[in-house]
Amino acid sequence: MKSEVKARPVSRWRGRRLGAFVFLSPGVTYLIVLLLVPLALVLSNTVFQRGRFGGIVYEFTTENFERLADPLYLGVMVTSLKLAALTTLVALLIGYPTAYVIAQLPRKWKTVALVAIVLPFWTNFIIRVYAWIMLLSGPGLVNSLLGTQLELLYKQGTIVAGLLYSYLPLMVLPLYAAIERLDPQLREASANLGASGLTTFRKVTLPLTVPGVMTGCLFVFVPSFGNFVIPEILGGSKSIMVGNLIRDQFLKARDWPFGATLALALIAVLIVLLLAQAWVARRA
Repeated sequence: MKSEVKARPVSRWRGRRLGAFVFLSPGVTYLIVLLLVPLALVLSNTVFQRGRFGGIVYEFTTENFERLADPLYLGVMVTSLKLAALTTLVALLIGYPTAYVIAQLPRKWKTVALVAIVLPFWTNFIIRVYAWIMLLSGPGLVNSLLGTQLELLYKQGTIVAGLLYSYLPLMVLPLYAAIERLDPQLREASANLGASGLTTFRKVTLPLTVPGVMTGCLFVFVPSFGNFVIPEILGGSKSIMVGNLIRDQFLKARDWPFGATLALALIAVLIVLLLAQAWVARRA
């Protein structure tokens, strides 16, 4: 009897481990094949040389990392950081009030508002970007309405507008989820204690939604920083971001080792941001 009692917990433990393995294996396989293996290839290519006619020559070198310090590439990196940070800031300033208002709506109107927020994602990304050319070009809709001939395309502000339009829903949705989870009694208690609406927002609502703010900022900053389609279409040749630079190294210059080094630098920046977001979320 004792042996049977001991065998039951062991068999249950093995069954749980087998079940966990069965359910986790598709996700783990996906991560290994489509994330870890490509990342390992990128890391390995950074220490090799470019071939005379492109490709990779498997001879060790540190030249690729030294080229990262070139003012030209540093300027592209700084420009990318600036545009992505500006896009994230504007998205936060627009997205927080939007999410707050949606969270106060009646339940049936919340669904309508959320569908309206994600509705642009139902259209092809490239089509949505090209639509901005129709709006902002010389004979476009904006100039027609204003009765002017302003040069609105191929500027950094146009890139920010395109990035903001494309990724604003990624800011609104996490903020809405964070605000929706707030206990209304906390704000009621603050009001009963004599706090104004602004004080309640500053000392109750905003601190409790900091994790949502950080998540939304990360969701907007990461794709904005590495995007190359919007700068290519709306920014023209005057504005190059790090995504365009990496693409050109692989497809035009055929300098795969240096392209891999730039990609590694991009990944390093994003990892730092993820760690910062996790630290702020823990402190909050």
